[in-house]
Amino acid sequence: MLCARLENAGGLAGQGRGLLGRDGLEPGTGMLFENGRFTPFMWMHMFFMRFAIDIVFLGRGNTVIKINRRLKPWRVSSMVFGARSALELTAGASDESSTQTGDQIVFEAVE
Repeated sequence: MLCARLENAGGLAGQGRGLLGRDGLEPGTGMLFENGRFTPFMWMHMFFMRFAIDIVFLGRGNTVIKINRRLKPWRVSSMVFGARSALELTAGASDESSTQTGDQIVFEAVE
């Protein structure tokens, strides 16, 4: 399991804010960012962040197309063409779950 609890970043305002202002992520948590329908690529920045994270970029069918592991504050992620969404996770989450490029991510609602 890559992430037990996932928060949706929401619209433009929520995506602009993202994880800014937080001191960290609880283990097993993350945030989902969705790309605009007609935007051909996706990238994330770590400006003003206080902690490192993993970013998992997903393409069609929620297939992992790129992973930035342990991205530190004040860095910029890879520019990923074809990314439809991105998961921001606790640093090391992708290694702990053995997530690799080509894996398909399944989202399940929990009650």
